[in-house]
Amino acid sequence: MRPLRGVLVSGAAFIAVDWGTTNRRAYLIEGGEVVATERDDMGILSVPPGGFPAAVAGLRERHGGLPMLLAGMVGSNRGWHDAGYVLAPASLADLAARLVSPEEGVAIVPGVCRDGDERQDVMRGEEVQLLGAVAAGLAPGDALLCQPGTHAKWALMKDGALADFITAMTGEMFALLKGHALIGSEMTGEVEADADFRKGVEASADRDLLSALFGVRAAAVLGRRAPGAAAAYVSGLLIGSDCRARITLPGQQVHLLADGLLARLYSAAIAIAGGQAVVVDSHASFVAGITRIWDIKA
Repeated sequence: MRPLRGVLVSGAAFIAVDWGTTNRRAYLIEGGEVVATERDDMGILSVPPGGFPAAVAGLRERHGGLPMLLAGMVGSNRGWHDAGYVLAPASLADLAARLVSPEEGVAIVPGVCRDGDERQDVMRGEEVQLLGAVAAGLAPGDALLCQPGTHAKWALMKDGALADFITAMTGEMFALLKGHALIGSEMTGEVEADADFRKGVEASADRDLLSALFGVRAAAVLGRRAPGAAAAYVSGLLIGSDCRARITLPGQQVHLLADGLLARLYSAAIAIAGGQAVVVDSHASFVAGITRIWDIKA
């Protein structure tokens, strides 16, 4: 690994990349402001063996050869270089102290892990957004944050640091049920935060998820649920179960790093579960977090 000396210069322009499993988003940042962005489907799974240097070089060439700061699955053991994990509680300064540089002018942000005797967990990429939301003032320093997705992240922030977190396979479970389960043939309709979704969230209050899922099949066979309604109902069951497990106080605020459909679904589920959703701009959070890491390391 090359040393980072001279790679980062405070206030100078740089390219920040949120590089995930299936896509990547690049931001050209100058003076703390985004001056250009690009997004493509070149996630880590689309990069051929040994292809990361060329993929990075292409980005840099399009933006004047500027230095790069990468976050996300590019730093995993399935990405370009394993950047390791910082043990929670973790701050942006902790992440900045553990950057790795696979080549000159490029650094990768580590992930964050929880490694207790009773429970272990990891995140990679979400930590920049979660800590960035606090750094940008989009969420308070003591808060419960949620970043929904294939693997939903729930983070407890204390004094501005990522104190603890838990991951739920909510989105992946929905995809598995739809693609491989008995009830998958019923899950043909669209998912929206509609009456069917809300019924699923309400049913999740029984806290008997496995039985409720089979009930989707029974309702279809007995003609008790309209064709096309099952997908939204199952989504409500899963997201409702996820939210009810995290919301412990009436009216508890959940700062939600999401937009579009996921923001609508989780906002509705959080409200039904007794909480209050505050939607946060996840892209602004990432930019704030990655810029702060850049400035700290410089």
